[in-house]
Amino acid sequence: MIREFIDREEERALLEREWAAPGGRLIILYGRRRIGKTRLIDEFIRDKPGILSIAEDASPHIQIAQLKTRCADFFRDPFLASLDIASWEQLFTYLAQKPLTERTYLVIDEFTYLIRNDPSVLSVLQKAWDRSLSGSSWCILLSGSILSLMSDLALSSTSPLYGRRTRDILLGPLRFSDACKFFGFPFPDALKVYLSIGGVPEYLLKAGAYEDCDSFYRTEFFNRYGYFYHEPYFILSQEFRELKVYQSVLHAIALGNTAPTAIAQFCGLDTRHVYPYLESMIRLGLVEKEVPLLGASRQAIYRIRDRVFDFWYCYVFPRRQEIETGHPGPVLPDFNPYFGRHFEAFVRDEFAGIILPGYRTGHWWYKEDEIDLVAVDNTSSTVVFGECKWGDISLQQAKKILAVLKTKSKLVQAGQYRHRKYALFSAGTITGKDRLRDEGYLVFDRADIEGSR
Repeated sequence: MIREFIDREEERALLEREWAAPGGRLIILYGRRRIGKTRLIDEFIRDKPGILSIAEDASPHIQIAQLKTRCADFFRDPFLASLDIASWEQLFTYLAQKPLTERTYLVIDEFTYLIRNDPSVLSVLQKAWDRSLSGSSWCILLSGSILSLMSDLALSSTSPLYGRRTRDILLGPLRFSDACKFFGFPFPDALKVYLSIGGVPEYLLKAGAYEDCDSFYRTEFFNRYGYFYHEPYFILSQEFRELKVYQSVLHAIALGNTAPTAIAQFCGLDTRHVYPYLESMIRLGLVEKEVPLLGASRQAIYRIRDRVFDFWYCYVFPRRQEIETGHPGPVLPDFNPYFGRHFEAFVRDEFAGIILPGYRTGHWWYKEDEIDLVAVDNTSSTVVFGECKWGDISLQQAKKILAVLKTKSKLVQAGQYRHRKYALFSAGTITGKDRLRDEGYLVFDRADIEGSR
């Protein structure tokens, strides 16, 4: 069953503008696996004339033959079908010389399989583009999932396509408001699942087949036949060769080793040797480097950005032996520390943008002190300090949390902001939140988050 296509309005609008623009168009669409690139392409090319070829990880000879067949079918050219075309140059020369009467697309999905097996395809395409395709009615869209190859060979300044592409689109995950449309279970479970798998559409479809989050976790994570049991390993194996080192780095960060020195010690590496691994994973969106807002840049730490990877390395990776033997245990691990940490990130990255539009958000830490949310607005000279809690909060607890927050905020170098505000966020219920609001605090709990979708 084909599900309703959710969100991607901005990306669809960009593609339609490229389609309507004059001359040849060369678009690069990239993003991690399962993010919805193929579905977006399907929506874009619907009711348009053109050639769609989905590349396979095969020899260049087979790949050329596959694209040749698609071209012959579209142009109804039996002569082309009968030819034994042995090079990309022959095939693109054919396309460049073919007269078009209307805008026509050429989509090569999984383009990274082509450039991995024969990088010369980039130079061939560049020459064909410079000679004739740039002034033609072709709209060429190249889509790829192996981000390291797309970055190094198709998007970098040394790529033959540099300066030729008319648009590149990095397709990111869906936000919570759209991710919820995949689920049928209650809001608390929807938030838990979103915090553990993020906004990857195919992941959301998998979770949406369940009635509650516990059964989803048991079946898909803590089961050797589960969808997510091998997923991080599969993605790493597509991108990197030194799998053991990358796995060690991710495991180190998941266990709370966020400083480069601590990560290196955990992995048995010199600190200077751990940076290339971190940088490679940052480029792919698996890891992120964080610097405290209104703090010192030398205090930078590293966190796992991809939620499936973080959840997997926190809870699945340490239990592989039990899962492999079919004895993961009747009781699920305590996920609350993980949910609490990612709820803070959710507030900073998504919810704060709704209630504090125009503010720059982050968080602050120094030694043992940390503030979950710091949001600044230079126009109004205002800084907001906030704390985030995963569970229910009584009025007495809320007042104590806010008092501690005020004390910690004095440690932050924020003298350029004349106005200070204090906020409290909860994924549960905050008793007496109206009273706290009357006292001037910004207070939001589950009901407010659910109502903001």
